[in-house]
Amino acid sequence: MNAATPSPATPHAGGLVIDVRGLNKRFGDKHVVNDVSLQVRAGEIFGFLGPNGSGKTTCIRLMCGLLTPDGGSGTCLGYDILRDSARIKREVGYMTQRFSYWEDLTIRENLDFVARMYGLPDRRQAVDSALEDLGLATRSSQLAGALSGGWKQRMALAACLLHRPRLLLLDEPTAGVDPTARRDFWETLHQLASQGISVLVSTHYMDEAERCHKLAYLSYGRLLAQGTAEEIIAGEGLATWSVRGADLTALARELREAPGVAQTVAFGAALHVSGSDAALLERTLREAAAGRPLALEPVATSLEDVFIHMMRRSDDNYGSPA
Repeated sequence: MNAATPSPATPHAGGLVIDVRGLNKRFGDKHVVNDVSLQVRAGEIFGFLGPNGSGKTTCIRLMCGLLTPDGGSGTCLGYDILRDSARIKREVGYMTQRFSYWEDLTIRENLDFVARMYGLPDRRQAVDSALEDLGLATRSSQLAGALSGGWKQRMALAACLLHRPRLLLLDEPTAGVDPTARRDFWETLHQLASQGISVLVSTHYMDEAERCHKLAYLSYGRLLAQGTAEEIIAGEGLATWSVRGADLTALARELREAPGVAQTVAFGAALHVSGSDAALLERTLREAAAGRPLALEPVATSLEDVFIHMMRRSDDNYGSPA
């Protein structure tokens, strides 16, 4: 897939396309977004991670003017998120979790309809360019309802890019898409970023998180960490060992209450055991392995190890998913 060429980006102070502080949102007694502050720079792919119900979707909608925060302030593309929501919407491409186009229309008809809504002066040229750039030209007459998940994803991204946005907000765009289509999609995102388009993308996939320039982890409305993958891993301060051998399920149960063990996570045929006190963790593991056919090896703590640790020590403080 070839990425569309964006309009020249207007420079912003500090190169920030999103700069929000203290965002809060409640739905009844549920505090869905709790004092969230973050920054996204021009040309940056910023990954937004967290468990289901963590408030990611609500936070994205607050930042692009689709929802009004109960508290907090900030700018998106240089516009005030409280006063200029209409202007923000004109310059943002928003891709929702669910396929939200018309399944009884063809790909071309869907894109033409979106182009009409944006009032594009040369709809035909814009649609033709989008079809070509996203590899959809040969399927333009196919009904959207007959497309596979990967092709629906391409069409949705093409629709997001029709009006040449400077910022893409993508809400779990690759859910239910096969690995090849996911890889192609991320190659396209990096092409767009290289052209100056900024991307804020929520995902559950760790391999996708590692392809982002920066990350933020949201859990039950609270922002627990943000930075590069390396910064987040270092900030958690976990030591991790890989354990291989027989009956690892029983060993995991035994270790969960052992000194120095913060978590045990199955990784294929191995067990990852992590803790914040490296010396105590090693001593506990060597004592547990004494007289058993187990192989112990220190390994680099992965992003997945860190996010599982964050998730397990955070509390669900507002109830049902947002």
